[in-house]
Amino acid sequence: MTAPLDGVLVADFSRVLAGPLATSMLADLGAEVVKVERPGAGDDTRHWGPPWTESSSSYFECANRSKESVELDLKDPADLALARELARRADVLVENHRSGALDRLGLGYDAVSADNPGIVYCSITGFGSDAGAALPGYDFLVQAVGGLMSITGEAGGEPTKVGVALVDVLTGKDAVIGVLAALAERSRSGRGQRVEVNLLSSLLGSLVNQAGAYLATGVAPGRMGNGHPSIAPYETLRCRDGLLAVACGNDGQFRRLVSALGRPELADDPRFATNAARVGHRPELVAALEASLAPAGTATWATALAEAGVPAGRVGDIGSAFALAESLGLRPTLDVGAGHPPQVRHPVTYSRSAVRPPTAPPRLGEHNDRIRDWLAKETTP
Repeated sequence: MTAPLDGVLVADFSRVLAGPLATSMLADLGAEVVKVERPGAGDDTRHWGPPWTESSSSYFECANRSKESVELDLKDPADLALARELARRADVLVENHRSGALDRLGLGYDAVSADNPGIVYCSITGFGSDAGAALPGYDFLVQAVGGLMSITGEAGGEPTKVGVALVDVLTGKDAVIGVLAALAERSRSGRGQRVEVNLLSSLLGSLVNQAGAYLATGVAPGRMGNGHPSIAPYETLRCRDGLLAVACGNDGQFRRLVSALGRPELADDPRFATNAARVGHRPELVAALEASLAPAGTATWATALAEAGVPAGRVGDIGSAFALAESLGLRPTLDVGAGHPPQVRHPVTYSRSAVRPPTAPPRLGEHNDRIRDWLAKETTP
């Protein structure tokens, strides 16, 4: 079996997270990814630690497997010529430089597409290429100004960021979607195009029902802790020794829940008989459920409710999440080589196509000689 993007060459002019994560996913799908890095320094995330690996930081390694690293000084005419040659030969170019920076080097979309009409040129910005072009884009900043922090945290408490750079991750995935769509269109037309994604738009697109609620009512949703604005019970409930996540999405699941708790009459209580009624009487509902949960611990209830067909589980940590995935046969991690920690497996499986066997994240400039020679031979008259 061959990988879906076998034979596709990606010129990776991105750094930090959204861009490198996108090109890492393209590498998983079989693309050859050449990562262009600043001589002596490389991607900023090589220095974002601890924790450290034998050759870099775990932050860098999580988004840069299966790539080749070449150091090119874009201020040096000879190195710039090699960078332009790489862009001329690539099927895909991914970049997240400040607006106009690559244009001044002859590496912007207009210049690259003039030499390479089939190029799929993906630009990742913080706030778009129009009025927001000059604004620096960082995940934390966009979580703040994009509204995500306003709906994260306890009611009445401080706005809180999500515990991972979620906006970068979402934008990286949007970039991959855009690149794949453009490659599919190119297979019909023979022509490339520019694909643009930005952190703010990707965040707004991910707000789904919360954005829909605002657009429908004009009222901005607030923070509800672990509760859900439109479903109940869909939150954490306290047991004897901790918190249990309970997610009842319909009346049938709620009826099974209260039966398992020994309180079947709650399903016929007018305050709780429908989802809308439960949302309207959430405090009374939570009090009744937690009183029933109090005699036993989270492990006991998680098992009992699972057997009853109720979506429920203990609130765990990242370690228990990997353990759960392992127990379910999901094979959540993979090895990339000696001296490197395991990494999270590519999350998609395919019935006919293979995912590329991973290689270790590259050392800075690890492939300088091969890539430079390969590019120079084709640029020499």
